[in-house]
Amino acid sequence: MKKIGIISDTHGVLRQEVMEILETCDCILHAGDMGKLEILDRIRPLASIYAVRGNNDRGWTDTLAEKLHFSIEGVEFFMVHNKKDVAWNLGNVQIVVFGHTHQYYEKMIDGRLWLNPGSCGNNRFGKEPTMAVVTVDNGSYHVEKVALPV
Repeated sequence: MKKIGIISDTHGVLRQEVMEILETCDCILHAGDMGKLEILDRIRPLASIYAVRGNNDRGWTDTLAEKLHFSIEGVEFFMVHNKKDVAWNLGNVQIVVFGHTHQYYEKMIDGRLWLNPGSCGNNRFGKEPTMAVVTVDNGSYHVEKVALPV
């Protein structure tokens, strides 16, 4: 069993509440718009990291992929920053992770979960700051939405 912290749209801000949650995770997914390299530098020592480049990540993120397909504990993931860039042929993907809208989204579509953890940086666009924690074990998963204080 592994605990995965899923964040997006930090835009250069890594809140203490988010760090405390990520410190308890085995893996961290960042769905883009980190804003600064320091965000990855701060979370890298905590756990295995999967990260994609967002539309506001430029220059220093050239080595980051725009799309990732990976498996954790038998659960297949596909991650991209903007939902419109999701591959059409998702194969056995069980969870599609994306960001960009700054709004939490969790919905089953055609047998797979579409998950946007929202934005966990500064409160932007009047949206509640959020992230997600997913527990995976032998091909199954459980999702928890985490609402952060404004």
